[in-house]
Amino acid sequence: MDDGSIDVKRAARDAAYAMPLADINPVDPEPFRTDTWGPYFERLRAEDPVHWSVDKDEEVGGYWSVTKWNDIMAVDTNHEAFSSEPTIVLPDPAEDFTLPMFIAMDPPKHDVQRKTVSPIVAGPNLAKLEPIIRERAAVILDACPIGEEFDWVDKVSIELTTMTLATLFDFPWEDRRKLTRWSDVATAAPDSGIFSTTDPEGAENERRAELFECVDYFMRLWNERVNAPPASDLISMLAHGEATRHMDRMEYLGNLILLIVGGNDTTRNTITGSVLALHQNPDQDRKLRDNPELIPSMVSETIRWQTPLAYMRRSATRDIELGGKTIKAGDKVAMWYVSGNRDEEVIERPNDYIIDRERARQHLSFGFGIHRCVGNRLAELQLKVIWEEILKRFPKIEVVGPPRRVNSSFVKGYETLPVVIPTRL
Repeated sequence: MDDGSIDVKRAARDAAYAMPLADINPVDPEPFRTDTWGPYFERLRAEDPVHWSVDKDEEVGGYWSVTKWNDIMAVDTNHEAFSSEPTIVLPDPAEDFTLPMFIAMDPPKHDVQRKTVSPIVAGPNLAKLEPIIRERAAVILDACPIGEEFDWVDKVSIELTTMTLATLFDFPWEDRRKLTRWSDVATAAPDSGIFSTTDPEGAENERRAELFECVDYFMRLWNERVNAPPASDLISMLAHGEATRHMDRMEYLGNLILLIVGGNDTTRNTITGSVLALHQNPDQDRKLRDNPELIPSMVSETIRWQTPLAYMRRSATRDIELGGKTIKAGDKVAMWYVSGNRDEEVIERPNDYIIDRERARQHLSFGFGIHRCVGNRLAELQLKVIWEEILKRFPKIEVVGPPRRVNSSFVKGYETLPVVIPTRL
């Protein structure tokens, strides 16, 4: 089974090059859902690397797409000219439902809030987490059926990352799948299928209701932790942190959503992406199984190849020139990491999946500058451990049907991936 025939890929490329350049609108989720996004960015990198679009969604409107590696780096490392406020996604926040979070803040507030939670993903704590993650990975994989079709996303990717996230929060174990649900609700489009309606207003009302349930649940945990001695879980860190202990309810919810999505969605989609990538590239699968020491390099290559968050938004604080274009103060700017990770001028054979690639960690998926992903080492650790445990157990994982992809241009991920594991070692 090959995900995406040659004919489909050729038709997508023809469509991308046939349309007027000005009509290319990268925030359209459809090419991501159908995995046909590549030619649109290929054309933009070649013909208009700093590209102005106007989206029909009034919450998005006009925005700049930055698609080449060096231009993305110029934006990502210049927080003085390109602000993270008020949000990291292209749709503007609703005036009556804003969710402040430290990734969407500028210094100094960003720095002190990030510093509050960063110890949980620092080296000493990761060393403590590794055996826990390994034990859970073993239990999850040993429960996988042999010779029967199952959904890898639900059975493995979601389960491992949700277990890890529950540990970081010291979240009630029996309710851990609530974290998965809240992560999905926070980022889902109205027509994603997870709401009871596809009507945008109705879906938004459902989203808000569920996120209020999320913050109410976490408020109970906050009240328990704030009245107890400081501990090493995320909620206790926030409750006792000098920079976070006085957050209001919406800022608490904003930071919870950041930590839940950042700790759940991105890693689970890269775990799934690794299975798909190795299935689509059997030579690389053989290489990995012959040389398990390539796992760390394979992990980094998968993170580049998958790019689990396709873009991040910034807002220009002043008029500034980039790539020969003048970006005006207040303009929205999308850094398309998914495109920068395919930049032919920086990465050799960028569309190929090469697990022993030189400088495999040279990718944009974690961002750069002050907003570089705080949990990047934890993401790499979970991927490393799950593959070390896979190689001990399964000589092959067969993908037996196309994945169903998330209908989003922000979260680049998978809803399902049907697989069969033929035998155990």
